[in-house]
Amino acid sequence: MKLLIRNLARTTTENELRELFEAYGSVQSCSLVMDKQTGNSKGFGFVEMPRPGEAKAAMKNLNGTMLAGQPIRVKKAEIKPEKGDTDGGTDE
Repeated sequence: MKLLIRNLARTTTENELRELFEAYGSVQSCSLVMDKQTGNSKGFGFVEMPRPGEAKAAMKNLNGTMLAGQPIRVKKAEIKPEKGDTDGGTDE
């Protein structure tokens, strides 16, 4: 399950985020979204956990938790359609 983590401090690292979520289970991937021009964090990122039960536990327990002085928000990431897929994926 892919989780969206928002309201991260700009100083939070991927390692810190990974460690936070590993307390609830295995983490398949962890990435911060970076500004292409400045190279700084945009304040949000994604964590992917292969076991839905662990991901749900992490989401429930970490949402609202203070990290680097800020309350983080954790929710299930929504799957966006592929770019250029405007017809809902049907081939006609």
